[in-house]
Amino acid sequence: MNNRRTLSVLILFAVVAGLLYWYSTSETQVSARPIGQRIGIPAPLGLPPIPYPVDNPPTLETIALGRRLYFDKRLSSDDTVACSTCHDPAFGFSDPRPVSEGVEKRRGTRNSPTVLNSVYYSTQFWDGRAASLEQQAQGPMQNPVEMAHSLRGVEKKLADDASYDAEFKKAFGPGPIRIQRVVNAISAFERTLVSGNSPFDRWYYGHDEKAVSDSVKRGFEVFRDAKKGNCESCHTVNEHYALFTDNKFHNIGVGATEDKVADRGRFDVTKADADTAAFKTSSLRNIAITAPYFHDGSRKTLKEVMDFYIGGGNSNPHLDKEVHSLDFLTAQERADLIAFMESLTGEMPKNSGPLQQNTAEKSSQTQPEGK
Repeated sequence: MNNRRTLSVLILFAVVAGLLYWYSTSETQVSARPIGQRIGIPAPLGLPPIPYPVDNPPTLETIALGRRLYFDKRLSSDDTVACSTCHDPAFGFSDPRPVSEGVEKRRGTRNSPTVLNSVYYSTQFWDGRAASLEQQAQGPMQNPVEMAHSLRGVEKKLADDASYDAEFKKAFGPGPIRIQRVVNAISAFERTLVSGNSPFDRWYYGHDEKAVSDSVKRGFEVFRDAKKGNCESCHTVNEHYALFTDNKFHNIGVGATEDKVADRGRFDVTKADADTAAFKTSSLRNIAITAPYFHDGSRKTLKEVMDFYIGGGNSNPHLDKEVHSLDFLTAQERADLIAFMESLTGEMPKNSGPLQQNTAEKSSQTQPEGK
């Protein structure tokens, strides 16, 4: 009797193990590589070519699918929060609130940065904890404060919609909806959200002297001058393009004092003491339309930002060596700096709002590769 019971247990164990193995291997067999029509995404004046991973090249199908997903509140557990809730096209793909609200009005601790030109960041999130747009897209779905969902739950909810099932198969080929396909589509759409050809670009890179005012030109000189603004030490400008970020992390004193740190920032990722309260350098592009500012959304206007830097930030043991008082700048120089930053507002990407039912859009932003 005991031998029979033991044999039954072993058979049951083998069946369960086999099912688990089959399930795990079936997951890996579902390709998340796009199969549709590959396209090129032209970079606007002032920006470099748009990078993308070799296993997720842009296609018409993934971009269209990602656009639909970006505005779909079903990615959240209670169908109230979409990507666009905190990265709203009406506010330059950012959030006008200091910190965003997730499901059940739960509040986060950091400001939602703009998605515009995020394709050019080498890491994502204020603390750089995600290495790609694909990794970043997973975070909010399972964050209990934001979308408060599970990745399996997202898969199931989307699979229950026959139209999504058809779109995923068109974009990725046969197989069930899996989260890697979801985030590949969202990130494909986000890579189209590039904004350049600003008045500054038309002047500096397009050589149109009438594109900006004399105040903007003076402000740019203050911006670059190491003995004045020295802003370019972090907000970089290159010969043929300008990202206005060094893609590094700096402690500028926001939320930090000599004896207290409100948010440890990059330290929580690297555990390096030097990264305490350090956050990623935001691009200055579209800065005038993406208030509030800093990782905690604590400054409402560019003047408040200017005043913070004029005072040299908040002194703390890890304050970046490039941060120092700018109280020697004249009132005119300060006004010119703000005028310069306002000139960095670029053109908004086309075909980037919610998809309209029964409306066929032909993208003028993207074109098939080789054409």
